[in-house]
This record gives sequence, C-alpha cells and structure tokens, in this order.
Amino acid sequence: MCSSSPSSPAFLPTGSSSARKRRKCLSSPKCSQSPLADTRLPWTLCLPPPCPAMGCVYSAPREEPAMARAAPVRDSSFIEKMKKTGRNIVVFYGSQTGTAEEFANRLSKDAHRYGLRGMAADPEEYDLSDLSRLSEIDKSLAVFCMATYGEGDPTDNAQDFYDWLQEADADLSGLRFAVFGLGNKTYEHFNAMGKYVDKRLEELGAQRIFELGLGDDDGNLEEDFITWREQFWPAVCEHFGVEATGEESSIRQYELVVHTDVNMNKVYTGEMGRLKSYENQKPPFDAKNPFLAQVTENRKLNEGGERHLMHLELDISNSKIRYESGDHVAVYPANDSSLVNQIGEILGTDLDTVMSLNNLDEESNKKHPFPCPTSYRTALTYYLDITNPPRTNVLYELAQYATDASEQERLRKMASSAAEGKALYLSWVVEARRNILAILQDMPSLRPPIDHLCELLPRLQARYYSIASSSKVHPNSIHICAVTVEYETKTGRLNKGVATNWLKNKVPDQNGSSSLVPMYVRKSQFRLPFKPSTPVIMIGPGTGIAPFIGFIQERAWLKQQGKEVGETVLYYGCRHEHEDYLYREELARFQKEGVLTQLNVAFSRDQAEKVPCCFPCRLFLLPIPSHGRQEHPALPLFPRAVSTTLASLPLHSLWCGGSAPLSSLPPCFLPGLRPALTEEEQGKRLEAD
Repeated sequence: MCSSSPSSPAFLPTGSSSARKRRKCLSSPKCSQSPLADTRLPWTLCLPPPCPAMGCVYSAPREEPAMARAAPVRDSSFIEKMKKTGRNIVVFYGSQTGTAEEFANRLSKDAHRYGLRGMAADPEEYDLSDLSRLSEIDKSLAVFCMATYGEGDPTDNAQDFYDWLQEADADLSGLRFAVFGLGNKTYEHFNAMGKYVDKRLEELGAQRIFELGLGDDDGNLEEDFITWREQFWPAVCEHFGVEATGEESSIRQYELVVHTDVNMNKVYTGEMGRLKSYENQKPPFDAKNPFLAQVTENRKLNEGGERHLMHLELDISNSKIRYESGDHVAVYPANDSSLVNQIGEILGTDLDTVMSLNNLDEESNKKHPFPCPTSYRTALTYYLDITNPPRTNVLYELAQYATDASEQERLRKMASSAAEGKALYLSWVVEARRNILAILQDMPSLRPPIDHLCELLPRLQARYYSIASSSKVHPNSIHICAVTVEYETKTGRLNKGVATNWLKNKVPDQNGSSSLVPMYVRKSQFRLPFKPSTPVIMIGPGTGIAPFIGFIQERAWLKQQGKEVGETVLYYGCRHEHEDYLYREELARFQKEGVLTQLNVAFSRDQAEKVPCCFPCRLFLLPIPSHGRQEHPALPLFPRAVSTTLASLPLHSLWCGGSAPLSSLPPCFLPGLRPALTEEEQGKRLEAD
C-alpha cells in the first residue's frame, strides 16, 4: 500500500492552479518549495516511497525534455467520429495500468443492449473542448472512467484533460455526463481525479444523470464497478426513455486473421512499440520504447530463510538514460513459459501460429489489443496477464464455451450482480487466487478459442522498483533490490510473482535474452534535500530500504567532494536478523565512515513477545542510541530532538507497507511526540496530518 500525508501549510489541494505549479516544482530536487528540500528546516524526514505491489508508484507528473515525450497525435473531433459511426455514448478513460480502460470498454459494449452505440476513447487523442458540442447528437452521453494516480494526480493520458478542466470557461450546459472513479482508500487523496472531474463538469453547467461512483482498489474494485454499473444503466434508460433490448450478449471487438505465409521480420516478438525496436535501440527510452539493459550482477542478499532477496545491477551505458536517487525503474517482465505452455496444451493450440487480432471498428484508434502480427506464444508470454484472477466480464464471456451446464451456470453466476454471485466470485476466484490457467484446469469443459481468450485478457503491466543506487556514484548502472513473491493458494497451488521470479533467473554476463531486461526510468519527487547539510531521518522496513541505499551513497559522495553533510539517521527493520537483514555490510561500512550517523534496526520476528503495534510504527518508535546500533524493537520511545523537530516540521510523509489505512498510524505515532507536545498539541497535529 502506498500513501502520503502532506501537512505543510504550503501544500495546496490538487485542484488548484497553484498546486499544479507546485507539483511540477516538486519533481525537481533543486526546488526550494519542495517539502523534502526546504533549506530553512533543521531536519528532513524521509519515509519509504510507495511499494510497487499494486502497480502504483508515487511520483509527480513527469517534466521531460520535449524530445523525450512527443505531443499526442490528436485525431479528428470525437464528435465528428461519433456522427460518422452513429455513436451516441462516449466513454473517456484516464488509465495508468489498464483497468479504467477496461471498464470503459465494458460500458461501451453495454450500450448495445439498450439500443445505443458507445465508443471508448482516450482523452489524450482528442480535443475535449468539443464536449460543448455533444448535444448535437441525439441521446448523447459522456461517461468518464477516471483513475487517480499517485497522490491525487491524473493519469498520464488524462493530464491534458485535467489541465483543460482547470482552465476552461466553456459552457457545458448541453452535456449529460456520469463519472466512475478508480482509487484506493489508503491514500489521503482518495479518488481525487474522479471527484474533481465530477465536480468541475457540474460547475461548467453539465448535467449529471447518475451519481458519482467511487471504486476502491484496497477493497474490491470489481464489485464496486459492478454495483455502480447495475444502477447506472437503469438511470440511463429512464433519462432517455429507452429499454433493454434483451439479455447481455457477447460481442467480439476483434476478428482473428491467421497468417500462413508471413515475413517473420514483420512479426512482433515482444516489443512494446516500434517493430524491431529491441534490435535497433534508439533513444529516448520510455514506456513505449524501453531500453534493453544487460544484467551485470544478480546476487542473493540474504543468508537463509525461505525467501529470496536479491540485488540486481542493470547496465545503462550508452543509453542516454539519466536518473536521480529516489527515481523508479520500470521493468517489463515475461510470464513463466511453463504456464504459457500449459494454456496451449489445455486449449490444444499451436502456440507458434502467427496471427493478428484486428479491431472490427475500422474507425477505432486502437487497431489491436496488443502489437500484431505476433504468435500466440509471444502474446501470452509478453503481452497478456495470465497470473492475476480474471475479472467478471472475462468469466461472462467465457461461459458460452463451457459445455457442462453446471460449469456454465457457475461462471454466469460469478459474473452476475446478484449477492450470491458476488460472494462466489470473491471466494472461488479472488480469495483462492485462481488465474486463467487454474480456472481452465478446474473446469474441464471450458475450452474457449484461444483468440477470444487473448482478446479478453488484460495487458501485462510494467513493474516499478525504487532505484537502490545513486547516479553520482553509479552513472552507468541502475540497482534494484527485490524479494521474490511465492505463496500457496487455498487450492494448494503454488503461485509465483511474475516479475521477481523472472528477474531472479536473469543470468549476468551472458549474451542473449537471458541477461536482458526491458526497462525505463520514471521520475519521482522522492528526493534528498537540496542542501546537503540538512540532517535526514530515513525510515524503511524490508525492501523499503532500497532508495535509502542510493541516498546514503549520494551523501557519501557529497562528503568526498568536500561538502558539509548533515546527520544521516536510518531506521530499518526486517523479519529476522540472520535471514533478511539487507545490505548489512554496506550499512556497517557507511556507519564506520561516518556517513551514516546512526543506524537503528528492528526485527519483527526474533523476539519472544509480539508488541501490540504495527511493525512499521514499532520501528518508527525506536529510540536513537547513544552509540552504535539499536536492535530493541519494543520500546515506545522517540528521541526528544526528533520529536521536537516533527512537531515543528511542515511534514510530508510517505507510507508504504500493508493495506491498513494511514489513519491507523496516529495511535502508535503519538508516543513519539509526547516528549515534545502536549495532549492538545498532539490532537491538533494529527488533525493537520
């Protein structure tokens, strides 16, 4: 779970123009307005940046050179396209990982059932000022599926739309709209983008025809969407005076074309964007043009235990890639070949068949669900998510292919909006962590055409890791610290994390794909203070230590350059001292050299008694020792100097860990403030946070 809690009086709501300028400003470590870089403050408090467990990271909108991000190519007016194709519903999506786009496509397909025609649209590809013209189309409606990214920010593809909304003074009185937001309640700015779009459209005169929907990814996002959707369409019917034309039906979006005689030089083999881009690498490198970095080191960090914690080094020489301490590296993993082969065997398919899935809507900007032409093997290996539990719409579409009546009924029930069906989906699919392979194995009569399965499965997403190195020390390499994910499900199956197990098997210093990692860097606002003399407190359990290794490396380099470097204090925790104490030797060396002023370590599973407090909080409440290392995790103390500092700081805190909301922190956090604050002051402080 990733979250942040700004309490600086200077921190403005996301929706203000000043906040936009401030967010851009925060992306620069040299900015004097950054709460992590305020040279007037005696201390800087650094907590772990967001973990990539849910595919989300905390970073300010990218401020990249003009050459690094080409302006989006805008199509003709979406109004003209709707008129030309007879559409009356447009569903815009702001999507970072594909979920909002998937929901938009589902709503677009739903429209057919009500005698309406919908289209899903990427707001980055159109001029949204045309919303004022939507009333030119009979029974027209604009729906917005908007995800919130990071700390209240719009997704990359919705940034221009967000900017337009803030500056627009358009008359949208003829626009009818509805909004479904995708967010996570563990964030302070829960569903900020969805709420803002809903509020701002109304302010511009648009008519809301159905209430704002708020999906929570920390709970059950799929159920939230289904619940909203099942009430949304009756409201649409009532507003426009239409009725459902029948039962929900399966509508294919793509048609299969098998290539029996094809030039293999024109077949995609895993590239994210340009064909043969992996053979002919050209900067700038980004999400659509990743750099193939060679793994030069892959070593195990821990000595024992069941978990595998690793340190990898990626060579970025001659790539022109630049990074700073605190940035994230995104890697595109590949699915386990054994899982891919099993799917092919179950469906009786030649996985090396070269095919294309072409959009039946010739006017659509999205011609294929993934790069085509390609083989089924490539699609299932590099482009499709085959390890996460499929959503209900996938089950509904697959049900028609189950020849056993009971299996077909079970699939349709799980895809329904009935309470019994929702409960069955939650227990049989989500909680049991059944992926598509497990479902095919447990339902012997379910044998869908592989092309339809490939159409239904979501895209395999990049995984983000905090960079564990400093570019001042390692300008030509990027370091990653990660732990392999492996667990037994309720069905007894062994599920493995896609990216971490793929990285684990990367062999250094070998030619070929076995040592190559497609990657790019995403900028973050998680930075050291601009003034090196500012003291820093860093708090990071587990692999949350990764960015702090880079921070300490950088402060050591600054010290070598003759700079005055302030105190550097690290609070670090892990499960067992002798099993997963990461970077023990490096930390000891930094402490010996005087760069790491104080090192405070806690082990959550080495003591006999379990302290009734969440581990990150217990780590946070460690006392700073007079000398050496502190390894007692149970003392509810906090140094007065730090407590006094926290009391006066315009604190901007980041939280990365379990799924418990940030609101669970204060009861544990209060003892650390008691030496410096009165009870009344504590209450005021918590309200501010």
